[in-house]
Amino acid sequence: MLETHLTLLETSARRRPSALAFKVPQPGTSTWRNITYQQFLADVELTASYWARIFREADIPQRSVIGLWISGYSYEDVLNIYGISRANFIPQLFSLRLSSAEVILELLAKTDAKALVYEDLFESALRTWPLPIYRSAVVAAPRSSLDLLPLPAVQSHDLAFYFHTSGSTSGSPKLVPCSYRWLEMTIRKSSLICAPKEKDRLDVVVWSGSMCHIFQNFLLIGHLQHNACTIQPVANPFTSSQLVEMVHKCALSRLNIFGSFLSGHLQNARHDAMLLGVLRNLDEVLYSGLPLPHEEESWAYSQGIRLRNVFGSTEVGAMLVSIGGCDADAEARLLRPADAEGVEYRFVPVDATGGGHVSTARLLELTVLPESGDCPDASLRHADGTFHTGDLFIEVAPGRYVPQGRDDDWIKSESSLRCNTRAIEDNARLVCGPLISECVVVGSARPSPVLFVEPGVGAEADAEKLAREIVRRARPFHARRYVHERITSPRMVVVVPRGALPRTVTKGNIRRKAVEELYKAQIDAIFVQ
Repeated sequence: MLETHLTLLETSARRRPSALAFKVPQPGTSTWRNITYQQFLADVELTASYWARIFREADIPQRSVIGLWISGYSYEDVLNIYGISRANFIPQLFSLRLSSAEVILELLAKTDAKALVYEDLFESALRTWPLPIYRSAVVAAPRSSLDLLPLPAVQSHDLAFYFHTSGSTSGSPKLVPCSYRWLEMTIRKSSLICAPKEKDRLDVVVWSGSMCHIFQNFLLIGHLQHNACTIQPVANPFTSSQLVEMVHKCALSRLNIFGSFLSGHLQNARHDAMLLGVLRNLDEVLYSGLPLPHEEESWAYSQGIRLRNVFGSTEVGAMLVSIGGCDADAEARLLRPADAEGVEYRFVPVDATGGGHVSTARLLELTVLPESGDCPDASLRHADGTFHTGDLFIEVAPGRYVPQGRDDDWIKSESSLRCNTRAIEDNARLVCGPLISECVVVGSARPSPVLFVEPGVGAEADAEKLAREIVRRARPFHARRYVHERITSPRMVVVVPRGALPRTVTKGNIRRKAVEELYKAQIDAIFVQ
């Protein structure tokens, strides 16, 4: 039988039935309820029995796709996801960040889903829903009422889950079908990444994101294999004071977190000795998503905080990891491929059009070969069978890579020379601080890049003055760049109202190409001779 998230749970519950699997906050108190692995398994089976009966009564056949439109931040959400899977159905996961019922319905139609399980929040949006709908269940019944078949027998090509990309294309995320072959490789990778730092030690970790997205799913699968305990925080994202409380009251030993949230805790730790002490004493601070600003990363290392960076995507899961720790070899920006049997990646040089400048070092795109166990579904691959991540790197030492943004972060100028937009944006945020709430660089096929800015609080009054100040502060940075990469005039800085730049539905990232299209006339006017 293939190894799955469900077989992992059964194995872990047999190995250490009394080990804690979750700590769940008690409403109205400052305490957490303990849930053992034995109880977790029993709750999943009970939830599976409930959904098996519900879908059977609705004549929905097993192996049908069932949508779940839920927050993904609670123990009950885990039970519903794992329970529906245990009942031999295929969960299609939507988080609350995707708030359009119309988009949800379109994505369900693409998978031929037979029903939708939803949170009460969406009751009004589903009044005219064409599919059977069911409220997300919190099941409480005696175990004697179980009506459950043995674990489903699955093949490697069978689908285990449907996720969705965090960004949107044409107003809708892309489907990410995940087979049991892909899941088995995820199990191998997550076991290595989530292994405890000390032999036989049971880690205590914290919920890192929605179970409807890949990061928390990946981590839970990894921690299940080592009987780690996952704390459900009282809020997500949690504050620095709540982080300290989880260390003191729940014995949190490893922090898994998105880089953008970690950045806030590091900033607070500069002025909070207790928080700094908490971060220093953690076995590991594992982060993913956005990279840390270099200054913050360096400061964390200087303070003895054990950082580890994981680079991944929805389609593949974790792909690259840093060494971790806080010594001279632990630089989090130096990434290496996940050391798991069956992983086959290739770093492919990015072709320079017309022999022009690409970068000071050769840019490489990370690709996943078809023989790699985590290569995504064929619908997401190129014609040659490989999956192109679109993520660019430079190799600074044999087998050690530094991220250089995504391929769509690099625009080509009028003369087909490449420009790293992310570097310009990062510098603008660094030197302008609170003057800028958000920014994006565009200018594909233009003589020079153009910086679009949403002003910070208190900086809205005079757009021309703000543009001049941004150019002044960024001048040293741009003076060192190629001519086609420079922003040298206030007319190349466009100030728009806060919230005006188009964003993705789920993560809220600014959509570079959509900005190019929306403001085309304004960009054209900048370069009129």
